[in-house]
Amino acid sequence: MSEDLFGNPVGGQSGSSASSASTGGSLSDAVNPSAPLAVRLRPRTIDEIVGQQHLLGPGSPLRRLAEGSAAMSVFLWGPPGVGKTTIASVISHASNRRFVELSAVTAGVKDVRRELDTARRELALGRPTVLFVDEVHRFNKAQQDVLLPAVENRIVTLVAATTENPSFSVISPLLSRSLLLTLRPLSEADISTLVDRALTDPRGLRTPDDGLYDLTDQGRADLLQMAGGDARRVLTYLEEAAAGATASGTGTITPAIVATAVDRAAVRYDKGGDQHYDVISAFIKSVRGSDADAALHWLARMIEAGEDARFIARRLIVLASEDIGMAAPSVLQTCVAAAQAVQLIGMPEARINLAHATIAAATAPKSNAVITAIDAALADVRAGRGGEVPANLRDAHYSGAAKLGHGVAYKYAHDFPHGVVAQQYLPDDLAGARYYRPTDHGNEEAIATRWSQLRALLGKDPD
Repeated sequence: MSEDLFGNPVGGQSGSSASSASTGGSLSDAVNPSAPLAVRLRPRTIDEIVGQQHLLGPGSPLRRLAEGSAAMSVFLWGPPGVGKTTIASVISHASNRRFVELSAVTAGVKDVRRELDTARRELALGRPTVLFVDEVHRFNKAQQDVLLPAVENRIVTLVAATTENPSFSVISPLLSRSLLLTLRPLSEADISTLVDRALTDPRGLRTPDDGLYDLTDQGRADLLQMAGGDARRVLTYLEEAAAGATASGTGTITPAIVATAVDRAAVRYDKGGDQHYDVISAFIKSVRGSDADAALHWLARMIEAGEDARFIARRLIVLASEDIGMAAPSVLQTCVAAAQAVQLIGMPEARINLAHATIAAATAPKSNAVITAIDAALADVRAGRGGEVPANLRDAHYSGAAKLGHGVAYKYAHDFPHGVVAQQYLPDDLAGARYYRPTDHGNEEAIATRWSQLRALLGKDPD
């Protein structure tokens, strides 16, 4: 007799005929008595799930999927420890469906193809399959392409969990055929509920004499503060604190025991997931907003979390032209130099160079005139505007060019006062176009004055 993910014989639970398989996944560890507390305490029904109430209301797609009455594929996107695998665990109990678990860390294209072939055969026998793919952002494009026809034709109902923004990590055709559900960090009340469950549930913590642990109010407050909305983290910390209490010969978990169990709070940052995008966004926006202190905080968060210093340096280089530009053109040189320093000396020393560039960028005058100018020009080109190159500007360095009028009327700028000469430089349909509009910020104030003078010499409309 085959067994389901939780070690139960298929059909052994009332009303259930589901079967399941697992390739490199973690849900099957739930019945292991030595499994981590966070695994042992996974909810068994949708009503046991803590948090995510915005996704679990009556008739919601997720509730219908968990109850076995929906076939829509879904992507569960959220930070670590908010219930993505828990939801998959609950769905695995739904009746009349096979449940197959794949981990994108260990499964290859052959594994995916094999499970999809099995799903087709089972569907022909009237048994649909739910395919859970954990860490789906680790699947490459080829692996995602294999999933696409099966999702599109509902050979399987895909439940995919990811900590990365699917817009960046999942191919568009697959995402467009699925429902994207965003999970939120758990509130302190949610985390406190989990702590209570861990202390009282038979699957939770027990002292060596099979009694209950006592958690002091301050010990609870410390755990909640360090949890950062992550259920797995708080349960891991609590389990280690309980072990520390036992080693000290007590059943009471105090702040001192919590502090010993948790050497320091982990940085709330996942360099491979959504936090990667959120923290770099906060960093860029702080520099753009000229708050050097905030920018340094976000920089420190990235450095401490082990973010690739080259990535930070690249973002600073882009920022130097996008948000500062000609208002302080030397900042671009500073940022490029910081990137070179990262390459030459590496971390941790290069943190100083990154801080140097960050402070220079944050305190510099700001202008987005450069990016505004190029994007406006690109918009015209993409809209089909811009006719032929004016005849006077065409290449005249070949035999027969003069007969075609190419370059004949061209005026050489250095032959005229100030090295400037009025002639048509733009195509006919864009003759009056204006893209660059300098500000009066920093160095760009002087450029604005000169640009106004140049426009007058070129015969352009005045500002």
